Amino acid sequence: MGEEHSLRSGLRSSERWFNVGLWLVAIVFAFFLTGLGSLLVGDLPQVEQSYTLDAFLDRGWADPSTEALRQLRREQEDNQRGAEQAGLELDAARSASAATRETFANWLRTRDATQRVDQDPGLERVVETRLEELARAGLAISERRTAQERVDGEIRADAEAKLTAALRGQEARVFAYRLALTLPLLVLAGWLLARKRGTRNWPFVWGFAFFAAFAFFVELVPYMPSWGGYVLNAVGVIATLIGGRAAINAFQAYLERQKEAESRPDQERRVEIVTDQALVRLAKNACPACERPLNLVDPSANFCPHCGIGIFDRCANCDHRKSTFDRFCNACGEPAVATEVAVA
Repeated sequence: MGEEHSLRSGLRSSERWFNVGLWLVAIVFAFFLTGLGSLLVGDLPQVEQSYTLDAFLDRGWADPSTEALRQLRREQEDNQRGAEQAGLELDAARSASAATRETFANWLRTRDATQRVDQDPGLERVVETRLEELARAGLAISERRTAQERVDGEIRADAEAKLTAALRGQEARVFAYRLALTLPLLVLAGWLLARKRGTRNWPFVWGFAFFAAFAFFVELVPYMPSWGGYVLNAVGVIATLIGGRAAINAFQAYLERQKEAESRPDQERRVEIVTDQALVRLAKNACPACERPLNLVDPSANFCPHCGIGIFDRCANCDHRKSTFDRFCNACGEPAVATEVAVA
């Protein structure tokens, strides 16, 4: 919305409320646009496929390695069960030997009668020998498994490196999709603000601008790759430079207009100032023309001491002191006398 519209709303309560309502329209419009944009930006990754580690494994090496590890695990389990069984047998043999040595006399008497395999003292050595063989076999299996796991780890590390590269590429592409969607919106919002903010459709212009700025500077942030911050801040710098340069140029142009206006005749300047705009500025103790401060309490201050424009005069009908920008005398209601100004 333009400055003129904002100033004209100063004295009309209904117009102020309409203005508030239109700003509400702009905010609601931006809210729904932002919701729609958030859904769209959030769903953009669906255009890409999902990557898994299995997709990057070299099957010619990975499948045999996986099978070899599976076989080694089975051998380790069998070896462990054999060692546990031999351990139980050794405990049983030792218990039987301890029982037969309860007394030397009983052992001599019962040696021939109890000549069973599970009570033969030589059985302990047999079981111990089997346990030693199982331990050596388990150690060999463990070494083979360690070597095979190292090979399998190298295969998977290579696949993980490929997966990481693919995910980074996917992340960059998705960010590019989002950037391609939000950056044109930001550019379009800037163009609309520059060209259309003073039209009757200004609530939609501002609503779209709020949405575009939020989509680019807020919605884009959670999806940025490690280097995405450079893009976001670079665009912010460029936008600030463009906006700042435009603001500087506008300010300089305003100063030039003010300087040129102050050099023109009093009556010519006064008729070009909108009445409501002038009254709003007077209510703020500011000159309607140059906007510098005025001392309106002084009844003899009829002209701006800064630019010389007339601020107060006398009603031609009742001689009441009134603002030169009033359309009617607030004492008698007489219309203000219009003065024709010859423009060179």
